Amino acid sequence: MPFPQKAPQEPTGPLADPRARRAEQRGWYVYDWAASVFNTSVITVFLGPYLTSLAESAAVDGRISVLGWEMAPEALYPYATSLSVLLQLLVLPVIGALADYTGRKRELMGVLAYIGAFATMGLYFVADGGHVAGAGLFILANLAFGAAFVVYNSFLPDIATPQERDDVSSRGWGLGYLGGAVLLAIHLVLYLSHESFGVEQGHAVRICMASAGLWWALFTLVPLARLRDRRPADREAREGTRLVRAGFVQLWHTAKELRAYPKTLLFLVAYLLFNDGVQTVIAFSATFADQALELGQEVQIGTILMVQFVAFGGALLLGSIARRLGTKRTILGSLVIWTIVVGVAPLLQAGSAVQFFILAFFIAIVLGGTQALSRSLFSHLVPRGKEAEYFGLYEISDKGSAFLGSLTLGVALDVTGGDYRLAILSLIPFFVAGFVVLVVISIPAAIRDAGNQVPERI
Repeated sequence: MPFPQKAPQEPTGPLADPRARRAEQRGWYVYDWAASVFNTSVITVFLGPYLTSLAESAAVDGRISVLGWEMAPEALYPYATSLSVLLQLLVLPVIGALADYTGRKRELMGVLAYIGAFATMGLYFVADGGHVAGAGLFILANLAFGAAFVVYNSFLPDIATPQERDDVSSRGWGLGYLGGAVLLAIHLVLYLSHESFGVEQGHAVRICMASAGLWWALFTLVPLARLRDRRPADREAREGTRLVRAGFVQLWHTAKELRAYPKTLLFLVAYLLFNDGVQTVIAFSATFADQALELGQEVQIGTILMVQFVAFGGALLLGSIARRLGTKRTILGSLVIWTIVVGVAPLLQAGSAVQFFILAFFIAIVLGGTQALSRSLFSHLVPRGKEAEYFGLYEISDKGSAFLGSLTLGVALDVTGGDYRLAILSLIPFFVAGFVVLVVISIPAAIRDAGNQVPERI
C-alpha cells in the first residue's frame, strides 16, 4: 500500500500555528484508533483460543512439534507471546534510536505499521495444520505493533506543547479504546451469530482477525498524511547501509547518557512497578473470573466490551482531573484506586456477574488514564531530540511488566495451591512500590534536568 506523499521535515518541536498543530494532533490520535484493534480483538479475544485449538487438532499423543521442539499444544501461544516480547526487548530501543538518528519517524512508523497490519491479515489463511505459521505471523505482528508504537509515542513532544500533552495523550489513548470497542462489537456479532451468517466458527474467527489487520492498515493512512518529520536535533539525517549499526551505536550512547538523568531513570522504575500490576490484572482478569468467580465466557466477553467503552471516557476524565490537580497527583490517585480494586477482588461472591462488572467498571475508569498520563508525564522527562530512543526504553518497562507480574502471580498460585483469590493479592506490592517511588521523584526538577519547560501543573 503506497504511503501518502512525503511531508517535508519541520524544525524540532510543535508547530507554532495552533490550527496546524491541532490538525497534526488529530492525525496522531487516529493511529491509536487504527492499531489498538490488534490488541483488543486479536490478542485479548480471538487468537489465543483459536491458535490453541489448531495446535490441539494437530497433536499426536498430546504433543506437537515446532521446529523440532516438542511441546504441549496449550503451550504454543504462551511460548509465541514470550518470544515476541523477548524480541521486542531487543528491537524496540534500536528502533527508537534509529528513528531519532534519521529523523524519519513518519516513514519508519508507516513501514512498521504495515508489516504488522499485513501479518495480521495473513492470519486469515491460517487454518487446520497452520498453527506454526499462525504463531510466526503473530510474533511478527506483535513485534511490529510494539515497534510502531515506540515511534508513535515519540511524536508526542513534537506535536504538543508542554501544557497540551496530558490532554493530547489522553485523547489518543481514549480514542484507541473506543476504536477497539467499536470493531470488537462488530466482531462479536459475527462470532456469536456466525451460523446466521452461514459461516463456520473458525472461519468467523479468521475473518475477525483479518479485518483487524485491514482496519489497522486503512486508518494508518490518516496519521501518515498528517504527521510531519522533524529535523534531527543534534545531527543530520543520514542514509545508507550503516543505519542499523548506527541504531545500535546510538542505543549504547543513550544507555550511558541515561545515567546523567537519574530522575528519569527512577520514573522508568516506578512505571515498571505499577504498570506491572496494571498489565497483570488485565491479562488475568478473565482467568480470575473463570477460576475464582465461576463466571462464563459470555460474562467475560461482555465485560471486555464494557471496559473498552468506559476506558475511553476514563482516559478523558483523568486527563481533565490532571489539568486541575496535576499529572503526578492524578496518577498517584489512580494507583490508590488500583490497590483498592485488587484488595477487594478476593471478596467478590462466586457467580456474581454484577459484582464483577462493578469492579471492572472502576478498573476501566483508571485504566486508560493511568497509561495516558504516564506517557505524557514521561514525555517531559526526555531530552530534546532523544524522544524515540527514550520511548524505546519506556516500552521496555511496559513489555518487561508482562514477565514480572505473571511470574509473581504464578509463584503465588503455586504457594496457595491454585487459589486465585489469595494469589491476586500478590499484585498489591507492585502498586504500592510504584506509588512510593513516584512520590519521591521531584518531577519539576526532573523536567529541568532534561532541559525542558516545566508546565504550570505537573
